Amino acid sequence: MPNPNNRTVYQTPNGEWANKKNGNSRPSKLYDTQKEAIADAHQQIYNDGGGELTIMGTNHQIRQKLTVAPGNDPCPPRDRT
Repeated sequence: MPNPNNRTVYQTPNGEWANKKNGNSRPSKLYDTQKEAIADAHQQIYNDGGGELTIMGTNHQIRQKLTVAPGNDPCPPRDRT
């Protein structure tokens, strides 16, 4: 079952950066910079008990995916079991 605390940060057509909880139709909040949106999304995921943060670039392609503790990393390092 997917984690309900997952969030995505992306750029809107008017140039603002959105922090949107996956499954919602509207963003939680809009920001002037991507850095602010990422920081707030990370904090919200942490406060909700962990999950995945997907960061999209200006071209709307996935730039980075982060697992925020205490989330369940779907691809943990092989040297740690």
